[in-house]
Parts: sequence; structure tokens; C-alpha cells
Amino acid sequence: MIWNAFILALREIRRSVMRSILTTLGIVIGVASVIAMVMLGDATTAYVTNSISKLGSNMLIVRPGQDRHGPQGTDATAKRFTHNDIIAIRREIGGLKGIAPVASKGVQAVYGNQNYSTSIDGSDNDYFTVKDWVFESGRMFSPTELQGGKAVCVIGATIRKELFNDQNPIDASIRLGNFSCQVIGLLQPKGASMFGMDQDDLIVVPIRMFQRRISGNQEIAVIMLSANNASGIENIKSTITALMRERRHIHMGDEDDFNVRDLREVVQTLSSTTEMLTILLGAVAAISLLVGGIGIMNIMLVSVTERTREIGIRLAIGALEREVLLQFLVEAVVLSSLGGVIGMVLGISIGVGINLFFDLPFVFNTSIVVIAFLFSTIVGIVFGYFPARKAARLNPIDALRHE
Repeated sequence: MIWNAFILALREIRRSVMRSILTTLGIVIGVASVIAMVMLGDATTAYVTNSISKLGSNMLIVRPGQDRHGPQGTDATAKRFTHNDIIAIRREIGGLKGIAPVASKGVQAVYGNQNYSTSIDGSDNDYFTVKDWVFESGRMFSPTELQGGKAVCVIGATIRKELFNDQNPIDASIRLGNFSCQVIGLLQPKGASMFGMDQDDLIVVPIRMFQRRISGNQEIAVIMLSANNASGIENIKSTITALMRERRHIHMGDEDDFNVRDLREVVQTLSSTTEMLTILLGAVAAISLLVGGIGIMNIMLVSVTERTREIGIRLAIGALEREVLLQFLVEAVVLSSLGGVIGMVLGISIGVGINLFFDLPFVFNTSIVVIAFLFSTIVGIVFGYFPARKAARLNPIDALRHE
């Protein structure tokens, strides 16, 4: 019986192809919109997570002051850290993969007739460990270079592009401000971070050399730490907070004059924001599914009116009410399911296209595709039931008289 109803439904759809297409258009748009919006939201969430992971894995950043605006923001008036703070952290806190002191300043880099305005970071070899940098060529700083503050540097891919083009920069000398520096290492490119910063636009020098020739003081602006595993981050964060409060002589009840930032908090905040926007966009797109359902109900009511005499004949020769009900219900479900299938294909195609256009990672959410299709089928059942019930309850005599 269901198979016969399905065959009759296909016959009616073929008989009015254009009307069927227009009827399913709302379902197609609704399903495609939901899938495309959710794919875009999932891709954005993945992009946020990947971008922050490029900054370093299991990373904690300790900065003076309470300024939390931007990824590199610090309070210019707050007391800076010292080398003794680094020694204390290494002595008191375990479970760390690396501890990198960082001091930064803008500088004009010159090589031959090329010059480029960039920033220079003074640090040690833990800088590359904490931030997960991989060397494309060259090497890290030697112990002698770190202790003696020798004028050597490691550069990023952007510096190579701006100063050297495609030339090999290793062993070349570049001028940084008023002194020369030998390039000993080249880092593999990471690209832009989610904050819009070019991560490859950097020059790293030994921190002793930076303090001696560039800053002229022993201050450390930022301390970056990387935990061996994510499970120990909270314990390390609380321990370092207690240690720094003790070293900076902060009394109980007084506010910290430094902050410890866990990059996982940034990931969670941004991810929750993108997920909320995804839900909102998906909900808005789902409204068109309801509009499509109303369109199906409208067309099915018209179809019942047009086929009143046919229904009367079927009832008169012995068709049961449930058989008439099933015929029109199956027709509505076929229309909505057909629209759901087309919408699935269209939505996935649009999602892939948007991801490629904005260079976002491809994330295929199987559950939302299945949910969107099932929802379109349910819409067909719900909105097709009322016209089908109307058809099934027609009086055969009145239906046969209908013109």
C-alpha cells in the first residue's frame, strides 16, 4: 500500500513539475541555509582553535599589570620582571617544558639596499620550545652566544622575504638600528594569527644582547611558559601566581600587579562565542524550513481541491479513508524529502565554497546534515497531514458532484 502511494505521489509530482519545484524551494533553501551556516560556524571555531594553538601548546603568559587588551598588551607603568624571577620559577615550579623571558622593541632592519620596520624579541632557546617554532634552516643560540650576548639572530619567513627575497639568509649580517647582527637561523612560516598579526614578522636575539645593546636595562617584559601536559596547567598557574605574589611582596588582600593568562581561556571564550553565533544563524535559517512547510501545506490543499472528483471516485469504489490519507501524506513527505536531499547537496556545496573562499578549514558535521534532512521530512509529515486529513474526510457523494 505504501509503495502504491509512493508511485502515485511521483506521478502527481511529474504531472506538475514546475509547481513541485516551487513547492520544495522553501525546503531546499531552509536545509541548505542550516547546513551552510553550521559548516561556516564549525569552520570558524576550528580556525580559532588552530590559530591560537600556533602561538604555542599548553602555554601560560605572565605579564606585569592588569591590562588584558590584545594578545601583546602590557601595562607600561607596572613593575617589570627580572632574571631572578626566571631563576625562581625554574627552581620552584616543575612540570614545565620551557620558560622563556621576553623583551621586545620595534627596530629598523637593513640588508643591502632593503630595509624593513619590524620588532625584535630578546629571549633564549626556550622561546622556540614554548612557541612551537620549527627551524627551516640554521640553528638555535649556543650557550656561549647566550651567556656572552653575542650579536646573532634568528629570523622569521617575513623578514627573509622582505630583506633577502629568495636568497639564503644564513650567515648574512643585517643591521638592526645601530649595530650588525649575524643571521644563524630561519624559522618555518606559521602565517597570520587570528588576531591579525603576522607571526613570521620577527627577529629573535639573545636576551643578554638585547638588554645590553637595545633596551639598556635588565627588565623582562613577558614570561612565557609551556607545560608538559594540559592537565598540569591549572596547578602551574596557581603555583606561579603564589610565587610571583611572594616575590613582588604583594600582601594578602591586595590585588596582583601582574596577570597570568592561560591561552585555553582565550580558546574557550572565542569558541563559545562562535558556537553561539552558529546556533543563532542556524535557528534563523531554520525558520525558512517552516516557511517551506507552509508552502507544502498550501499546495497540498490546492491539490486536494483540484482532485476532489478523483478522491470521490476512489472513495466510491471502496478506497478506505486511511488509504486516501496515506496517499496525500506520502506525496507531501516525498516533496519535502526531495527538497531535503537537494538542500543537503546545495548546503554542503555552499559550505565548501565559503570555506575555500575565506581559507577556513573544512569541517563536515554529519549530525547537522542528518538533523536537517530529518527535520525537512518531519515538516512534510506535519504540514502534509492536515490537507491529507481533509481529503480523507470528503463525502464521496459531494466529491463526485464537484466540478
